[in-house]
Amino acid sequence: MATKKSSPDDLLAPVTLAVGQEDLLLDRAVREVVAAARAADADTDVRDLSPEQLQPGALAELTSPSLFAERKVLVMRNAQDLPAETIKEIKAYLDAPAEEIILVVLHAGGAKGKGLLDAVRKAGAREVACPKTTKPAERLTFVRQEFRSLGRSATPEACQALVDSIGSDLRELASAVAQLTADVDGTIDEAVVGRYYTGRAEASSFTVADRAVEGRAAEALEALRWSLSTGVAPVLITSALAQGVRAIGKLSSARGGRPADLARELGMPPWKIDRVRQQMRGWTPDGVSAALRAVAEADAGVKGGGDDPEYALEKAVVTIARAARMRRG
Repeated sequence: MATKKSSPDDLLAPVTLAVGQEDLLLDRAVREVVAAARAADADTDVRDLSPEQLQPGALAELTSPSLFAERKVLVMRNAQDLPAETIKEIKAYLDAPAEEIILVVLHAGGAKGKGLLDAVRKAGAREVACPKTTKPAERLTFVRQEFRSLGRSATPEACQALVDSIGSDLRELASAVAQLTADVDGTIDEAVVGRYYTGRAEASSFTVADRAVEGRAAEALEALRWSLSTGVAPVLITSALAQGVRAIGKLSSARGGRPADLARELGMPPWKIDRVRQQMRGWTPDGVSAALRAVAEADAGVKGGGDDPEYALEKAVVTIARAARMRRG
């Protein structure tokens, strides 16, 4: 049965539906709800659930009344991949949601799982659009909005230079904006962007990742602590670490060629190809695998799977730096 649609501003709505395939925006939608829930009740229990964890019967257990009536946030990732029986259970739950429980349903959109998507919308869910950015103009708009959301001013030329330098990854763009706003006073112009993205990027998630994949553990840890102290979000650091390790894995398995050709093949800017080639020395396939596992563990740790996000990041940085020295060792 259809109900009144929740306001986009109501972060404590019984159900939030985040639709799209842009991971950064999906993660932000989750973080906003969790932050609001914990502001209302610091003891809010957060469960971040994959389709594998939501087999038939699991929802009933997760939503059963608590002895202490504790608030819960249940995050359902990749909802389009849920089994049919679980989707039936979710639809039934939507008819009478529990007061102390907030559902956050992450759905890619499209035809797969459309029945669940329609049911959640019909139930009046608060909806957040998380579309994949595919056009340069969309990325430019994103960068401008990032600066505005942080209360900072950047010239049009600076925004364009940032997009040209960083590329298409929204996490990297968001991290770059956060770094610049933390480090630079006044209006951010093209000259500032040029200085930072020709190798001068202190206290940023990119510096942490660069030092780690180069096997320079002490410098990476120093950059990590400084980055955290200036307010860079842990999730942006795990993203940068993942990008750094994946870039090495991609380039090590790619065919040889000019940076411009490889850039087109791998989806990286040409300047990044040259930098990753230098960072690749010492890496082995086993090292890349170990580093990716470390990043996955850190990512889970900073998203609520652990008690100490800083420790999770430090552990990942040390593991990646060691992996970078496997061949030399």
